[in-house]
Amino acid sequence: MARPGILIVLSGPSGTGKGTICKELLQNYSNINYSISTTTRSPRAGEVNGVNYWFIAQEEFQSMVKNDELLEWAEVYGNYYGTPRRYVADLLDSGKDVVLEIDTQGAMQVKAKFPQGVFIYIVPPSIDELANRIYKRGSDSPEAIEKRLGCVRNELTCAYRYNYIVVNDQIAEATAKISAIINAEKCRVDRNTDLIDVMGK
Repeated sequence: MARPGILIVLSGPSGTGKGTICKELLQNYSNINYSISTTTRSPRAGEVNGVNYWFIAQEEFQSMVKNDELLEWAEVYGNYYGTPRRYVADLLDSGKDVVLEIDTQGAMQVKAKFPQGVFIYIVPPSIDELANRIYKRGSDSPEAIEKRLGCVRNELTCAYRYNYIVVNDQIAEATAKISAIINAEKCRVDRNTDLIDVMGK
C-alpha cells in the first residue's frame, strides 16, 4: 500500500512568485500534483473541464458546501471557487503529493479541516524588491501599486499562522527549499508510525 502523500499549501502576497514556484515544482518533481479547483464561472476560450477547473452549476457548488465536500471556498465577483475534498484525498491516498496555491483566508480554512498539511508562506526579499517586481509588470497605476503594497504589509502578519516561511529571491533556490521541506516532512515520526511498528515486531 502506498504511503499517503502530503498536502502542500502555498500562500503569500501578490507578486511573490507563488505561481512560478508551483510550475517549477510540477516540472521538476513527478510525484507532485496541482490541485484543480471547482468553479461556477463559465469556461474561457481554451479552458478544459478537469484540466483548468472543474466547471459546475451554482446549485451543485452550494450542495458541495452544504455537504462539507470542499476544503475551502470563496466567492469572487459573483462566482464561486473551491477545492474539492474528495479529489485531493484520492490523490493523497494514492501516494501523490498535492500542491495548493491559495490566499491566506482559504489556507486557514484548509488548515482547520486538514491540519496535517504543510503550510508554506512565500515572501519577497524585501518590500522594495516586491515594489520593483510589480512596477516592472506595468499592469497597474502607481496609486494602485501603493495601495497593494499597503495591503502586503498587513498580509505579512499572517505568516505566523504557517509552518514555514520561504524567501523567494531566486526561483530555483526557493523551489529547492520547498523541496527540502517536503522531504523533511516525509521523515516525520508521525508520518511513519507504521514503519516503526513493523520494525518493533
